[in-house]
Amino acid sequence: MNVQSRIEHLNQKKLIGKRLRMSLADDKTFQLWKSFMPRRKEITNNLNADMLSMQVYKEPLRKGDFNQEFEKWAVLEVSDFETVPKEMKTFILKSGTYAVFNYKGLSTDKRIFIYIFENWLPNSDYLLDNRPHFEILGENYKNGDSNSEEEIWIPIKQK
Repeated sequence: MNVQSRIEHLNQKKLIGKRLRMSLADDKTFQLWKSFMPRRKEITNNLNADMLSMQVYKEPLRKGDFNQEFEKWAVLEVSDFETVPKEMKTFILKSGTYAVFNYKGLSTDKRIFIYIFENWLPNSDYLLDNRPHFEILGENYKNGDSNSEEEIWIPIKQK
């Protein structure tokens, strides 16, 4: 798999959006985004048009555990928390180091994550860190399109 990657330090971000508890075996991503998309314009202090799809794990991600629960968020980055739409929540994404992968293809194709966790990470100078994982869905993101582009951000720390 030919995937471009880089290491980047992320500065703290303020986020507003919706969340749902789920697991990979009980994936409610479609339900989450279906409830968020019609209301995203209610977030008036967003810094850009990029949407983030974020996974927050209470404990470190366990390889191969499809029943491990996590919170999935559909969010926008905002300048402040002064105006939070009804039924939406705030989240502070703390600063840290991330491996960033430029991905082109269907978001349902999980081979990119197999590559990251079974190939790239074990052969790198890094370990997985217990912080949120997220994807930036920018202007070239097209849901259900094989030409869709997104950035996958994986939290890492030095070995």
